[in-house]
Amino acid sequence: MSSTDSLDALIQALKRLPGVGVKSAARMAFHLLQRDREGALVLAQALARAVDTMQHCARCHTFTEGTVCAVCLDPERDATRLCVVETPADQSALERTSAFDGLYFVLMGRISPLDGIGPHDIGLKKLLERACDGVVQEVILATNFTAEGETTAHIVSEALKSRGLRVTRLARGVPVGSELEYVDLGTIAHALADRR
Repeated sequence: MSSTDSLDALIQALKRLPGVGVKSAARMAFHLLQRDREGALVLAQALARAVDTMQHCARCHTFTEGTVCAVCLDPERDATRLCVVETPADQSALERTSAFDGLYFVLMGRISPLDGIGPHDIGLKKLLERACDGVVQEVILATNFTAEGETTAHIVSEALKSRGLRVTRLARGVPVGSELEYVDLGTIAHALADRR
């Protein structure tokens, strides 16, 4: 193994992160090796620990260290309302608004026919089982306002309505084409309050 193989492997690994190209990955790698070796070790240990300990919540499908996440176990949450989001990052954004006290279901993706991702690939069956548990009265669709998010919302909405559930959608306060984790909290809070 040459002296640059480890550096190249680090750059290639960092490049796997979303939005990180070769130049950014190289900048990060050089920073960690040149100026923050301790930080590099902390990062490596935290990443290894997360990969080893994190799993999907048995009820909502988000990431958790236990079988069921803290939100699902919280008796103060309104179990009659279920908010459907694409990713744990979207769930986290909604939680930071403090505007929603119900429970969640995380799809871990969105329907994207061009990428070969259909309803079965995002756990639609598990969502339907969860939403039809006899407790949930309203399902709030909080998928992103992208073409794929809108497609996902439409298909999920039709499946839920055919089972007699009340389905609402976040209001259009969230800009079209945006992703929840990057939208300011005030906009998300208003969109949730004004859902239709």
